[in-house]
Amino acid sequence: MNLKNKVQELQAAGEKPSVLVIGDLMIDHYISGTASRLSPEAPVPIVNVKKESTTLGGAGNVVENLVALGAHVAVAGVIGSDASGRQLLEMMEREGVKTNAIIMDSGRPTTVKTRVLAGSHQLVRVDREVTDAVSPIIGEELIMALKANIARADIVIFSDYNKGLFAPELTQQMIRIAAEHDKKVVIDPKGLNYEKYKGAYIIKPNRKELAEAAKIEKIKNITELRNAAKTIFDQTNTTYLIVTLSEEGMAIVTERSSKLLPVKATEVFDVTGAGDTVIATIAYFVAAGLSVEEACELANHAAAIVIRHIGSATTTIDEVLNDMED
Repeated sequence: MNLKNKVQELQAAGEKPSVLVIGDLMIDHYISGTASRLSPEAPVPIVNVKKESTTLGGAGNVVENLVALGAHVAVAGVIGSDASGRQLLEMMEREGVKTNAIIMDSGRPTTVKTRVLAGSHQLVRVDREVTDAVSPIIGEELIMALKANIARADIVIFSDYNKGLFAPELTQQMIRIAAEHDKKVVIDPKGLNYEKYKGAYIIKPNRKELAEAAKIEKIKNITELRNAAKTIFDQTNTTYLIVTLSEEGMAIVTERSSKLLPVKATEVFDVTGAGDTVIATIAYFVAAGLSVEEACELANHAAAIVIRHIGSATTTIDEVLNDMED
């Protein structure tokens, strides 16, 4: 049976996997307008605001992708005890996402990234955030909330944006709890310390992130990619390393083998959020019972769809099926 038929059978069965996303949660805030003159106060443009909008950012984009695919989604993370935090919870709940494992911390703000645009040009980005590691008290509160959610999930995603949630000790504690419940952990990594991800089933860096973590200047070919991957396998004992390669597609690497999946995109307008689409699609289909290789093939199609759009985008299973050749 070919892959497209397998996916159609999964759809016909009507069973949707339950996915727990643990991640750095944030809001993307956009202020859009026109700019036709400079300020008399400083050599900067004056923006006449026409529109403001907010979307889920960071790990929230992974959540949006899972919702679009049809998964049952629960989310865990830490936000501020503030208006932005309450807004984030409302946005999640409107999507039908379970939020009982999101902890509000009065000691830190909810991360908000404000982008000011004039036409299609981004003039400035203003970040409100604290990136220190979450406190031990908040970490313990998160762990208590996580236990039942991990038990109910079919698979667990860690969406690390280096905002303080994935401190090494807390990350290892969460991976151990997942292992106790026999749940696979799929990680979108950030930063240089991959040892904290030890025990994960899949780790998905891009080419640049892998090179930095393996402490090499650049990855130019498959041999250099395998050498870099060996460093990560030694640090993490992960089963799969899935490396996104931009216009070259992705590589599926194990300790014994590697396979290149060429890119499916025919048009590229914006790669923003494509990594979130890839991690969500892989986790969804692995949880649904497909192999990692099959899930990556589908993720390649999903990424090809979203990069045809400007800004972060999502896709559906029907769109992925339509993108596949018969």
